[in-house]
Amino acid sequence: MAVPKRRMSKSNSRKRRSHNGVKAAKPTYCPQCGTASPSHAICPHCGFYQGRTIVDSED
Repeated sequence: MAVPKRRMSKSNSRKRRSHNGVKAAKPTYCPQCGTASPSHAICPHCGFYQGRTIVDSED
């Protein structure tokens, strides 16, 4: 079995794992009302999704 010859330092381990960080999701903006919302989700403010109104708002 492959066994490391020397212990890997904390800085080298962290450098190796630098690409594993989780990045925050960028919101998309509703084309109808301009409210920020997660991508592939119905707009919480106006109910607009993929070019049509899915949920009627009471406003």
